[in-house]
Amino acid sequence: MTHAIIFDCEFLTATGAMNRIWGGPLDPDPSVAQIGAVKLSLDPGHEILDTFQVLIASRDRHGRKAVLDPFFTELTGIDQASVDRDGIGMAEAHDLFDKFAGDGTLWSWGKDELNLFAISCYVEGFAPKMPIQRFGNASGLLLNAGMPREDVASTTSGRLADYFNIESAPRRQHDALDDAMSVALTLQLLLRTGRLWPLEFKLPLTVKTPSG
Repeated sequence: MTHAIIFDCEFLTATGAMNRIWGGPLDPDPSVAQIGAVKLSLDPGHEILDTFQVLIASRDRHGRKAVLDPFFTELTGIDQASVDRDGIGMAEAHDLFDKFAGDGTLWSWGKDELNLFAISCYVEGFAPKMPIQRFGNASGLLLNAGMPREDVASTTSGRLADYFNIESAPRRQHDALDDAMSVALTLQLLLRTGRLWPLEFKLPLTVKTPSG
């Protein structure tokens, strides 16, 4: 295993949908509309090897084009015109993501794979190719590196690099690639300073029980 993939997904939402657990009469199914990913070397130096980003022209459970809610556009910066112009089908996006990942384990801040596969594939009626055993929760890596449990719980993926005072190009929260980069830069720092080791990116992850 020479690299790890750190990824993030933006999925369809509307005002108040999270509080309703997407159960409102007009709430969309939370299918993925954007995937962003960073390929992080686990070899000495731990360089950023490559990046990946794709917009997805999601369809609802009846096969109709999903129309973006204005709240989603305000949150992510993704507008309907961009998706209509650049969005690709869900199945094609999955194939491209699988090819980009290679043999690396895949990590998100939380469990984005559940929206990516358990929901998106089910809604669009096809079986995912990437087994869930390939995916890990990057927040467990941060616990192992000594980040306090309460800080792990309160820090979003997009703010993680700021938490560690990592300087880089400006990032936009709720952009899939920018959020993935925030996590990747943090993991890169922890690898370079010896607070994480490459073998910890092998799954299943053993999370140390935090004190306090």
